[in-house]
Amino acid sequence: MRFVIDSRVFAAIPDMVVGVVVAQGVDNTKAVPKVSAMLAQSVEAAEARFSGREVKKAEEIVPYREAFRALGINPNRFPCSAEALFSRIGKGKGMPSINPLVDLNNAVSLKYVIPMGTHDLKDVPEVIGMRPATENDRFLPFGGGEEEVPDAGEVVYAVGNQVRTRRWTWRQSENGKITAETSTVFFPIDGFAGVNEAAVKAASDELAGMLVSCFGARVKTGFVDRDHPEFVWSF
Repeated sequence: MRFVIDSRVFAAIPDMVVGVVVAQGVDNTKAVPKVSAMLAQSVEAAEARFSGREVKKAEEIVPYREAFRALGINPNRFPCSAEALFSRIGKGKGMPSINPLVDLNNAVSLKYVIPMGTHDLKDVPEVIGMRPATENDRFLPFGGGEEEVPDAGEVVYAVGNQVRTRRWTWRQSENGKITAETSTVFFPIDGFAGVNEAAVKAASDELAGMLVSCFGARVKTGFVDRDHPEFVWSF
């Protein structure tokens, strides 16, 4: 399989990098105490870091807001997933447990202050892309409802014409949702060269290790940037 970033995305955000972790043979049916503990620690640390602060002004978040603007997305209306998580926690709303895989994603995202996605790869064809949206693309909101047509040129994560994430790292779809039946997962970890590239790689390494040790998965990792816009893997 392949993950490919369209050159038009790099034209707008030339320093963007994406760490990729793909896991196969995941067992997401059982509680994972180590993940629960990690999520609790990450939430506690986030509360201490952002309580009483404007998350959008934090040095870790500002580069994402600037990248959203470069893509023509208003970050005040459509904040990246990491900003949304930290804003919730900074307001004392905590972080609910969803299921072990989603909890792991949130724990790592919070720990490294990086937006991350989690996508079920069941029945996915060969290419997963980050690219400008087309008129044929459709997005099913999380929880269901009417399908949406993304704005023309809006940067999305997509499988064919099925949009998995709208407005780059803003909101994921019902399609690809992680459930107890999920066994193959694609995690993109979005960052910037020269800014938080080291954190992207550290998050990727820790995530991969946890998937092996806690979920019994087989794992492949990769790194995509302007000079290497494609990651190919097989199990």
